[in-house]
Amino acid sequence: MDVDRMRRERADRMRALMREKGVPVLLLAGADNIRYLTGFHWGEFQLQTGYALFFAESDPVVFSPAGSLQQMPDQAPWVPEWRPAISWLGGVAPASAIAELSAAFAAQIRDELAERSLTGEQLAVSEIDEAGMRALHAAGIDTVPGLPLLLECGTVKTADEIACISMAASLTTAGYETVRANLRPGVRQAQLSTAARRAIEDAGAETGAARLLSGPLSFPRGISGGDRIVEYGDLAYLLTCGTSYMGYTACLYRQFIVGRAPSAAESSSYRKLTDRLDHAISLMRPGASTADVAAVLAPAEELGFGSETECFSLELGHGVGLVNAGSRAIHYNPPVITREWSFDHPEEIKEGMVIAIEGIEGQHRVGGVRLENLVVITANGAELLDHYKREEMIQTAG
Repeated sequence: MDVDRMRRERADRMRALMREKGVPVLLLAGADNIRYLTGFHWGEFQLQTGYALFFAESDPVVFSPAGSLQQMPDQAPWVPEWRPAISWLGGVAPASAIAELSAAFAAQIRDELAERSLTGEQLAVSEIDEAGMRALHAAGIDTVPGLPLLLECGTVKTADEIACISMAASLTTAGYETVRANLRPGVRQAQLSTAARRAIEDAGAETGAARLLSGPLSFPRGISGGDRIVEYGDLAYLLTCGTSYMGYTACLYRQFIVGRAPSAAESSSYRKLTDRLDHAISLMRPGASTADVAAVLAPAEELGFGSETECFSLELGHGVGLVNAGSRAIHYNPPVITREWSFDHPEEIKEGMVIAIEGIEGQHRVGGVRLENLVVITANGAELLDHYKREEMIQTAG
């Protein structure tokens, strides 16, 4: 991958989109979104401790948090304009301080717009909080939503972005192998999750993510962080969603069985799941619709739920990338493939999209099987970006 080329191509794509939409400037917060458009990244401990102005016709201005302002200009020389960010820590400051600080923030933005003869132009805004938005309006700045621009820009990936997601997927292998080697009766879920995360980061991930769920917690979805003791014969799955490389996240599941071979019924359930996801993947090609793919996903009643709303996100396809709609963990991007809304609100599948597709089979509080894969859409259809074993459940030591 060519990091300089990736940064330039992302910025060029956004500028072209802004010109097409008639949007001269975008104000954005969120470290990952700022990274996407400027290449500047920091450890964001609170939303809006940094923000940026991205212009259709001039260089961006980065308002960086303390420390970064002193450290970064010579480390990110492609960003020529740096300013101190004004923060009220998401509302932690006293109300009187928030009023004062947000007014200063709005004046700061207004002055930057005036300097570029953009006074009176619409400002697209993404992830600025209510106090900030009120202050912008009080300063006479006309705003429009900016997140749709970010999501549209990030929907189709460049070759270098695809390489980053492929690398994130590859790094999860270290976590799956750690679980395969150590998943046995008597270990705790949290113990293995921690070991898997460490292995993923040791392999080179920017952020390692791993969570193991076993036995009755594996269907439909157990409580986050539950430290259950693994039992002999458990069905268990490891999710590595949120593992990142250069900010680009993977979203993957793999299925294990502890100490024994699967029963005929369990093998049939897993085969039913893999066949369904394989069918969905076969339908993902340029020009197809998310409705086409959603039609082969399991209806809610087949999974034991009363409505699609109840099982939303258990049987799902979604884009991944660097642009972040606010989760601060897994970076969901368009398109979304779901029986919840894709039939009535279909989206076109395009070459260059990267899509995670996941599904589930099982019995409530008995156990279940899960699988998720990452694919890139090419001119000839979908190609897998993750290569860890998926054809059958992975049997571990007894």
